[in-house]
Amino acid sequence: MKTASLIFLAAASFATATAALAQERVWRCGNEYTNNATVAQQKGCKIMEGGNVTVVQGTKPSGGGGGSASSSGSGGSAARAPAGSPRVEGVDQRARDGEARSVLEAELRKAEARQTELKKEYNNGEPEKQGSEGRNYQKYLDRVAEMKAELARNESDIAGIRREIGRLPGKPQAQ
Repeated sequence: MKTASLIFLAAASFATATAALAQERVWRCGNEYTNNATVAQQKGCKIMEGGNVTVVQGTKPSGGGGGSASSSGSGGSAARAPAGSPRVEGVDQRARDGEARSVLEAELRKAEARQTELKKEYNNGEPEKQGSEGRNYQKYLDRVAEMKAELARNESDIAGIRREIGRLPGKPQAQ
């Protein structure tokens, strides 16, 4: 029985040693890794020790060559279209801008009407009590706090829509 366990132990240690030898050496060349010894020697790479290396390839950016480097330095201009997108003529762009302005102005009118309605319902922080709120004051206070938060959100939406309208090129219409 002792010899069987010794043989098993010897076989297991031999398999482990063989597996350790089967692992290839990995070299690091800056941000690149290789297991090719000749390439590593040519580039002067350093051998990696202690642990496995997992490398996940990223995606490469698509688009034109060096044009992005010069356009990133201009900073203050309006948002640019992605590389490779079709160029829109001035007349078409003005039509799109006009359409965007009319959609935003409609949204603004809708948000302002909602704000007026919310203010009327809020009644300067003292809305009318509903149903069981006469007996449960906390329920009333919770509803008042929710109304106040909704007023603030809607006011923020209105300010955002006005900012977007202000960013559009062309003459602003009366508000």
